[in-house]
Amino acid sequence: MRIISTFLLCLLSVGVFSQHNELGPFKPEDQPAAPDYTLEKYWSALPFRTDVADVIPPDEHWVSDSLKDVDVFYIYPTIYSKGKTWNADINDRKLNKRIDNLPVRFQAGVFNASCRVYAPRYRQGIIDCYYDTVNGPKGLDFAYQDVKKAFQYYLDHYNHGRPIIIASHSQGSNHAWRLLREFFDGKPLSKQLVCAYVVGMGVDEKSYQVIKPCGQPTATGCYVTWSSFKDGFDPHKSVLRGAPNVNPITWTRDSAFVPATSSQGSIFLKIKRKRWKHAASAQIHHDYLWVRTTLPIVRSWNVLHLLDYNLFWYDIRKNVADRVKAYLMK
Repeated sequence: MRIISTFLLCLLSVGVFSQHNELGPFKPEDQPAAPDYTLEKYWSALPFRTDVADVIPPDEHWVSDSLKDVDVFYIYPTIYSKGKTWNADINDRKLNKRIDNLPVRFQAGVFNASCRVYAPRYRQGIIDCYYDTVNGPKGLDFAYQDVKKAFQYYLDHYNHGRPIIIASHSQGSNHAWRLLREFFDGKPLSKQLVCAYVVGMGVDEKSYQVIKPCGQPTATGCYVTWSSFKDGFDPHKSVLRGAPNVNPITWTRDSAFVPATSSQGSIFLKIKRKRWKHAASAQIHHDYLWVRTTLPIVRSWNVLHLLDYNLFWYDIRKNVADRVKAYLMK
């Protein structure tokens, strides 16, 4: 029962289910106060301190942040599913705890073997933003302004010219797509881009003039994305699809079926437990991913959006190391 409750909570966290909220028209002045990124409490994860992004598998040893040559700037998905304002209160302790223990632990943490992890708190848009075509875009744009401010603070005070990975999921990927366009595409900062892992949200690749989707496992200066659904399921017009997907086992863009035996492994509820070996296959189908998984409970789900990272956790972890190595060799 506890496992099922955890996953139902996770479903709400990534916005698979809609919540009905009586919000009224969006007004910037009605939204919660802005975060101050000079204060550590407004960062879910930072290097050189202990936080949830530091969790590692049982067969690994922690690598000191002082030995990592690359940073990852991570933007988390929709956790705010019910409330009285279009955008989340950055000082909501209960919400922050869910953000930390769910996406930051499972998604940002996958990068901690190779990168220093930066994960700002931001006034994310409520899940209703994806169902209200009038107020929703305003709420998402309001959220993006926090992300943009956090990234600029990161550049000004933390980066010091180091290589960068941009990572995100779901709503976070909405903001990451925009961040890439405004800061990297055709800009000098593009030289510092190792790769962008912008997962679980569709985008038109024509949005960029220079940045392209990665086609090989060690390509750099490019982006990768995928959206996971059960093998054979048609998501129709889902906002999750529409991007040039990569296969997160082979890290190529061909449509060949890749069996679970080729996967590095998945995680389920806990990173510190032994990996789930050969638990997920993958095949690019049109502009989304078909997946077969043996993970309990979720193996029958049609929409595997929640598990975009978990299904291929060890594949991502290895690929990050490979791309970092390739970038540094250049």
